Amino acid sequence: MRVEIVEYNQEWPDLFLAEQCLLLAKLPGVQIEHIGSTAVPGLGAKPVIDLLIGVKDFLHSAEFVPIFLDLGYEYFEHYEEVMPFRRFFCKNFRGVRTHNVHLVKIGSEFWLRHLAFRDYLRQNELVRNEYYLLKKSLAEQDWETGNDYAQAKTNFIREVEKKILDV
Repeated sequence: MRVEIVEYNQEWPDLFLAEQCLLLAKLPGVQIEHIGSTAVPGLGAKPVIDLLIGVKDFLHSAEFVPIFLDLGYEYFEHYEEVMPFRRFFCKNFRGVRTHNVHLVKIGSEFWLRHLAFRDYLRQNELVRNEYYLLKKSLAEQDWETGNDYAQAKTNFIREVEKKILDV
């Protein structure tokens, strides 16, 4: 499997805002952030909008599943075995993934790490360019799954997080 990395698209923020509006109308009391590479101006990415949805009380996260299903999202319950603190959903259009949703507790480690990494890339052109070159290089390889590609980026991401989060 090959991963497609495309140049930054000026429409990505608008695509995020449209989905954010749709979700906020159905999910009262949540906070929604644009994360991932599509949230970083100038950074090439897989053309998939990542949304980080924060809830105050994660114990009630199961109540959101039917809402996401009604909105056309697919729920990946099996990921909870590895990340019990996150609910993961994807939306496709004509067989192509367009959106990922990560539902977590506001202020959780997952929440803080993803926002910090996004913000750091937005402010640091050198690191942003390093990350882009890594992603382009990895995209030239064949992967069994998209998760394998994601895992291959993990060392870079963790090194950046060490710098910015003192972990």
